[in-house]
Amino acid sequence: MAGPYSVVREAGDLVFVSGQLPIDPETGATPEGIEAQTLVALRNLEAAVISAGLTKDDIVKTTVFMTDFAEFPAMNAAYAGFFGEPYPARSAMEVGALAAGAAIEIEAIARRS
Repeated sequence: MAGPYSVVREAGDLVFVSGQLPIDPETGATPEGIEAQTLVALRNLEAAVISAGLTKDDIVKTTVFMTDFAEFPAMNAAYAGFFGEPYPARSAMEVGALAAGAAIEIEAIARRS
């Protein structure tokens, strides 16, 4: 465990997933470029919801934190290719810095149906 938090926490039919960084769990590496980082963070998010017995289709809300909002169009393209309709509700914001020098971090709320 990296800190005093839960990666996945359930409350009733809601499943909260802590922010996922774009660190490849097999290599420990962070890829170059926002599109690649977005996809790795989303795959890490998907693995977390799968660990709770859900799928990415159960994600109803995401929050995207980025260190450079000028990269939003590239992030958005990668994000759109990962999720299908109906897309989760989403908030996105620029932040000063993220852990491990990442350019992006994504958290989510999923719902058990």
